[in-house]
Amino acid sequence: MAPGQPPSGPPVDPGQTVRLHVGQRPPGMVDPANAPTVALPLITPRPQVVADAPVVEESAPPSAADDDSTGTVVRNSSTMAILSLVSRATGFLRAAAIAAAIGGGLVGGDYTLANNLPNQVYELLLGGVLASVLIPTLVRARKDEADRGEAHAQRLLTLAAVALGIATVIVVVAAPLITAIYTLGNDKVTASDRDLITLLAYLLLPEIFFYGLAGISAAILNVRGHFAAPMWTPILNNIVVIATAGLFMVVHSGGVPTPDTITLPQVLILGIGTTLGIVVQAAGLWPAMRKTGFKWKWRFDFRKLHLRELAKLSAWMLLYVGVNQIGITVVMALAKQTELHGGDGPAVFNNAFLIFMMAHGIVAVSVITAIMPRISAAAADGRFADVTEQLAQASRLAAVVLIPASAIYLALGRPLAVTLFNWGQYNYDQALATGSVVAAAGLGLVPFALSQMQTSVFYAMRDTKTPAMVNIGGVAVRLILDVSFYFILPVAVVTTSLMVGTALSYLVALVVGYVLLRQRLGRLGLRRLLDTLIRLTAAAAAGGLLALGLSWLIAQIIDPGKLLGVVQLILGTGVLLAVYAVGGIFLKVPEVSQFAGMIRRRLGR
Repeated sequence: MAPGQPPSGPPVDPGQTVRLHVGQRPPGMVDPANAPTVALPLITPRPQVVADAPVVEESAPPSAADDDSTGTVVRNSSTMAILSLVSRATGFLRAAAIAAAIGGGLVGGDYTLANNLPNQVYELLLGGVLASVLIPTLVRARKDEADRGEAHAQRLLTLAAVALGIATVIVVVAAPLITAIYTLGNDKVTASDRDLITLLAYLLLPEIFFYGLAGISAAILNVRGHFAAPMWTPILNNIVVIATAGLFMVVHSGGVPTPDTITLPQVLILGIGTTLGIVVQAAGLWPAMRKTGFKWKWRFDFRKLHLRELAKLSAWMLLYVGVNQIGITVVMALAKQTELHGGDGPAVFNNAFLIFMMAHGIVAVSVITAIMPRISAAAADGRFADVTEQLAQASRLAAVVLIPASAIYLALGRPLAVTLFNWGQYNYDQALATGSVVAAAGLGLVPFALSQMQTSVFYAMRDTKTPAMVNIGGVAVRLILDVSFYFILPVAVVTTSLMVGTALSYLVALVVGYVLLRQRLGRLGLRRLLDTLIRLTAAAAAGGLLALGLSWLIAQIIDPGKLLGVVQLILGTGVLLAVYAVGGIFLKVPEVSQFAGMIRRRLGR
């Protein structure tokens, strides 16, 4: 997934028996989460279920009295987290395979740049417009119309196919302009480098059309209570791209490919193979749609879609994503310029961001998905005290896992990156550089997750304007910091500093979001949340320091390389988590005890 995008994730990440209010009129998004990973997943690389579709209860929204307990949310979230983990595992195999095939240098950076825009479209569709706009209209049509929303879905799919087709053609034609933006004002860019970015863009930008169809199809399936297919079809995508990387390694003999040495057939394998992955993902949803009884039919009577209302609801979300895309484009362009001056480039930054999104997608997205129906129901009923309680509960639960994950990123980011990415043409130094960016990403993991939960609450209240305005401020902070870092700091640390700027922008968005929510909803339980965060951070810091010390000792025994990274990661993580768990229980953090009890029960079974 492309860096910096709100999760996004996969289509709704339902737990085995999470109550989703299909057929009810939701007050907002079903949930912007993810897959390639999502709930409607904040996308993500993307959670997937390989088994049969889970049972989904069609029922009225729960009242305050019958809201599930914290323990139930924990169980549902853990189930979805496991499904997300399966999805993201194949996503990481995909990323590692591509990195091993083309390395983290110029070719890897050019591939990342060319694939950036399609990835952002995926984020837009699954993490934004579908969740906050399209799914509510599909649900309403399914409830209110005599044909259970069949014609409405056909009109929507027709409109999407036409609009996406036109948009894709325009973007593909503009491929040279995209290259010019990324390489603007740098005389170190060679003609072969520009040509490679442009050719890859021509081959990869058509993904936009298929990502769009996959997103709309997933929405139609979700409102019909079918979640399995949208969750496992991204695995098909990942498998195709892994095979593409393997084929590239077979036909490419020699060292690390460069823009001057890579051949046209090799570029075609990379571009066509990657695009074929999303084609397979989109096609994989059609059998499931037919199974639900949905029949494809072209319908051009778009007026019945109430386009004015649809446009009004979508406008702020599109602004949100558009501003985010500007921020990401600038950051990636800065990374490209840094690479041309001898620093680390877009491939290193993007691989670190994948690791960043792993913890968010598995944990935060799962918690949001489990708790979003309750928040939506409470907001619809005007039970704002319940809304704030659910938000505080979700924040505390997510923090239990995200804080030690942040500690692992900060203390063991380099061993983690070496273990995951030091394969094939992705050399040890590039893996270490990726680890430094991962460590910086650890600073933003908790703020990012909590700010996304705030966004979910605004969407539940059918407010897409406030998140868009908050995002504008956050992106502005990010760009000011990142551009300043680029011009002030040594080139060797610029790419890492770009992630620091990103993390700080998440913190700013979090603070502003809490201020605005407090004005809207009143007290948010911030005192208890801060108390929990402080205790958990203390426990994680103790574990992180011991893990750092252990890693240093191991480095005195084992020579630098893959083995050192693996040993440091395994032993360091074990020590960190053990100290964190003991510390959390000793400091009497209730949510830690709940997670521990759940794990004991499952192991007992």
